[in-house]
Amino acid sequence: MSDRPRIMLVEDEIHLARGICFNLELDGYVVSHFDRGETALEALRVERCDLIILDVMLPGMDGFQVCKAMRELDSRVPILMLTARSEDLDRVAGLESGADDYLTKPFNLAEFLLRVKGMLRRSSWYRPDPVEEGYCFGDNEVFLLSYRAKTAQGEIDLTEMEVRVLSLFFQREGQVIPRGELLESVWGYASDAETRTLDNFVVRLRKYFERDPGRPVHFITVRGVGYRFSRQGS
Repeated sequence: MSDRPRIMLVEDEIHLARGICFNLELDGYVVSHFDRGETALEALRVERCDLIILDVMLPGMDGFQVCKAMRELDSRVPILMLTARSEDLDRVAGLESGADDYLTKPFNLAEFLLRVKGMLRRSSWYRPDPVEEGYCFGDNEVFLLSYRAKTAQGEIDLTEMEVRVLSLFFQREGQVIPRGELLESVWGYASDAETRTLDNFVVRLRKYFERDPGRPVHFITVRGVGYRFSRQGS
């Protein structure tokens, strides 16, 4: 079996899909293309996948519904959503459904390929201890090795990108981490990239782990700079 990264593309615009497949394969990836969410879900039940590229506007189940269903099948695989919509609410909806990042169509090919590369990159800075010990803060306990957490709302499964973000926050507890460093380390963005992905992602973490997400005490915004994680709370 090939050890090249395997990418699942779910896109119903055939000309766009052909172009994406061609360029991904040119970069050395193995690509499986599906034009409907239902068939992609069936394939995900039996195929290994390292990254999913998912269009929002699909026939039948839309991308948000497909994303939620995919998360039930595989909580870890990174998901990049493609959308022709630019409204902030749609971006938030994509991240809330379980996606790890989004790209608005039409997009620049070079940017798209860099985004894919960044999302596929495993975190070289993440070296967990061999013993599965939970990291406790507030009412929460996070298990990075097994991609799960216990919260006041119950147990949840974590995605690959959520584990990357949490691991960096835990390692740098109490320090202010600049936005650019977070984007570059976790998503592979250029440090000066303009995107709301990180902010929307932190909102998601607050919903998981904060008693009052509107008044966070663990994942704290440092205006104009980035974010700071506090284990004890503010």
